Amino acid sequence: MAVRLGFPWRPAPVPPGVEPPEPTRQLEAEYDTAWARRFPARLIRASLLETVMRFVMFVLASPKRKGTDRLNTVDGPAIFVANHHSHADTPLLLTSIPEPWRHRVVVGAAADYFFSTYLNSALAALLINAIPIERTKVGRKSANLAAELLDEGWSVLIFPEGGRSPDGWGQPFRGGAAYLAIRCNVPVVPVHIAGTDRILRKGRFLPSRSNTTVTFGDPLLASDGEHARGFASRLEAAVASLGHEAASDWWQARQHAHAGTSPGLTGPDIGAWRRIWALGDRGKKSRRRKVLWPEL
Repeated sequence: MAVRLGFPWRPAPVPPGVEPPEPTRQLEAEYDTAWARRFPARLIRASLLETVMRFVMFVLASPKRKGTDRLNTVDGPAIFVANHHSHADTPLLLTSIPEPWRHRVVVGAAADYFFSTYLNSALAALLINAIPIERTKVGRKSANLAAELLDEGWSVLIFPEGGRSPDGWGQPFRGGAAYLAIRCNVPVVPVHIAGTDRILRKGRFLPSRSNTTVTFGDPLLASDGEHARGFASRLEAAVASLGHEAASDWWQARQHAHAGTSPGLTGPDIGAWRRIWALGDRGKKSRRRKVLWPEL
């Protein structure tokens, strides 16, 4: 005869008339990624990053990396923020961030996307050292985890747009990375990625080869009394200026940044089809044949 164990080995019964709580799943923001930062997982991830991931990025992305010398002033962990066009952005950045940060960086990944199932959660944590980030709000659990890791010497890679670009243009930066930098008093390294939208843009499943450029900017610190929203805007402007630098040169980018006339990441506020025209050689149709779109 089987013996049924009671409390505390089994949940306490719910009193009559009280609606039982919904069962909680240890997924999304609740998924524990600590195991992925232990030595066995770190060894597997480092081996894959320096072999398979680096080779795939070399073949698909032919990356050109600029501005890595600007990180010479960074002593300790940092927050890397970048624009986001493709799933190729993460492996490209993980193979582009120089030492000593490359193997001590965690990736802030959307909890509702990368941590929706146990399999997805385990793969994201193991392969890219992802931690769940709630992109609809600054969640306390996500923020506390990221802050603890920064205190332990880990750097954090965050895409402040909250998701991949739907049309080739960027999206406004959210305040999570800025809030974390202010809270932990760590520098933020702006990074601009160009070309990954032609490799694997949102809505596509098969990658294509394309040349890419990864441009690292000067580390930024929040000013005394600066709020997260204002710092996030400053980070967005810095990434936009790096995009201008990648498309032109350092001097032109600095002139436009000083004058406040750098092209924005989010593009013109016009109709969808005109936004595609304004993308120029990044637009969908221009990848099929060479077309000179009118400047808007």
